[in-house]
Amino acid sequence: MVAQLLRLKLRLLGNIFRRSTWQVVGIVVGLIYGLGFAILVFALLVGLRGAEDVELIRDGIVVAGAATVLGFLLVPLVFGVDDTMDPRRFALFGMPNRTLALGLALAAAIGVPALALVIALSGTVVTWSRGAGETLLALLAAPLAFATCLLGARLTAGLAGMLLETRRSRDVAGVIGVLLVVMAAPVIVALTTVDWANSGRRAIGAIAGALSWTPLGAAFAVPGDAASGAWGAAILKLIIAAATVWFAWVAWRALVSRMLVTPGREAAARSYHGLGWFGRMPHGATGAIAARSITYWFRDARYWVALLMVPITPILVAVPLGIAGVPPLYLGLIPVPLVCLLLGWSLHNDTAYDSTAVWLHVASGVRGAADRIGRLVPVLISGILVIGLGSAITVFVLDDWRLLPSLLGVSTALLLGGLGLGSITSAAMPYPVVKPGDSPFQAPQSTGAVTALVQSFTMFGSILVAGPAIAFAALGIFRDPAWHAASLAAGVGFGLVVLALGIWGGGRVFERRGPEILAAAVRA
Repeated sequence: MVAQLLRLKLRLLGNIFRRSTWQVVGIVVGLIYGLGFAILVFALLVGLRGAEDVELIRDGIVVAGAATVLGFLLVPLVFGVDDTMDPRRFALFGMPNRTLALGLALAAAIGVPALALVIALSGTVVTWSRGAGETLLALLAAPLAFATCLLGARLTAGLAGMLLETRRSRDVAGVIGVLLVVMAAPVIVALTTVDWANSGRRAIGAIAGALSWTPLGAAFAVPGDAASGAWGAAILKLIIAAATVWFAWVAWRALVSRMLVTPGREAAARSYHGLGWFGRMPHGATGAIAARSITYWFRDARYWVALLMVPITPILVAVPLGIAGVPPLYLGLIPVPLVCLLLGWSLHNDTAYDSTAVWLHVASGVRGAADRIGRLVPVLISGILVIGLGSAITVFVLDDWRLLPSLLGVSTALLLGGLGLGSITSAAMPYPVVKPGDSPFQAPQSTGAVTALVQSFTMFGSILVAGPAIAFAALGIFRDPAWHAASLAAGVGFGLVVLALGIWGGGRVFERRGPEILAAAVRA
């Protein structure tokens, strides 16, 4: 029975290459990169065999190994997986739980990640083959590290399959994962400022020392401790690594037994009373479209996932600049305009998010201006709140109220300019996006040139609209504060003009290209 599961896994892997030509090419390129990186790591580890600084090599391998184990654990749990070998798929075959658990665990060893891991772990064996005892411990520790990674991945994949079955739970988990990755960027930037030549080795040693006594790094520390002469610590850590594998195996068997008798989770049904935003907005086409847009921004994961990234971006920009020594005054002026720029830019392809539902607008003969205005409402309301509250908080923190007019002017120009330009591009050049109901983290097939053109045009066009306001704001900061009033006037004036022209022009384009927009939505 175990052999049949292994043959099934091999057949599933072979089916990958029966897809379309370009998909196969992409898969092959990914395989080459993954295995190439593993071979590079192997070559590096082989080259370290003759190095004399044993403690530094041990610390580096322990930290890298612990990060690898953590990656195997977190990727399925945070992002979820399409697990073709889910235990519940075999619930009706009557296999003993132990046999099924063993077969699925061994099947996890068939695949590119497992092969890359084997190549890298083989390199650690070569690195520590400096004596009979060290080589023996390395040969024992490498399979334990391999089993820890694969059993840990199976455990978290099984948990993800049980906990992340509903679309909303997968979306939330994906957002958490993306936020963790994004928030790690400032940490990485901060690490680049550390004086690694003097204090870096001590820091790595402290981290490796702690990880080596945990299930994450124990197996990777065993041969290194032996090579350093700490045979007692090496034996203890070998016991920890073996106990980790045993506990992981017991947990995996228990999870398989539980999954075989646990039905899949279903999304909880929710009942809504009243018309929601449709009962609060004015009657007519504009009000109906505005109500629908607001509802989308609250319920559609494609919208709110993108919206969550808006407040994170200023942090990613400000932290590196702060580390680089940019004065706090200038750093404080970045967040509000940057958020407004992103909010205005977010509607540059809004029509495409309707997918084929846009037929209702086309068939009912909705005026283009009504369609354009209705789509602006949620972002416009959010932007006004950001400009008002954000600008007031900024000047209060900076303790310089003279900056308020410039902050209001620049932010308003960026927001209104982006909305105006986006009103045109979303009707003139919509490009494919994630379909309704799909994961917001999927990558739709699109024409790269059109996508880049539309995104660049709206982004840099918004900055160009705010150019006069930015110039007057700079004069107010570096020359005469009287220029701040000119920045406010220029920002509001140019922003309103571009917004009005965008609504008018985008409405005309929408009315003229309605059939083409619908045809593009059907093709996507």
